[in-house]
Amino acid sequence: MNDWKKKLNIVYSTNPDYQYEQDETPEEDTIAKEKQLLSIRLDTKKRRGKAVTLITGFVGTEEDLTDLGKMLKVKCGVGGSVKEGEIIVQGDVREKVLTILQKEGYKKSRVI
Repeated sequence: MNDWKKKLNIVYSTNPDYQYEQDETPEEDTIAKEKQLLSIRLDTKKRRGKAVTLITGFVGTEEDLTDLGKMLKVKCGVGGSVKEGEIIVQGDVREKVLTILQKEGYKKSRVI
């Protein structure tokens, strides 16, 4: 594998023991659905008065979080997105999201 991108911003080093710094942080493994502690809440901040349902507390890979967000949006029949470890679902669908998560096996989900 070509790792030249890891060496950007380094012109030349005369130190034979120099090690390039790695900025990558390892992703956490996704924990089991039964052990996930998800919080579901209504949010209207910075959204021009429009309500969205926020799902936070997911521990796992970004890919698994995106898949969960997509499944929730499809089952609720609304739009939304996944940003910064949060799932944003348009509208006040807290109870519907809680029901869907419990059917999927997320037992420790709660509405705030």
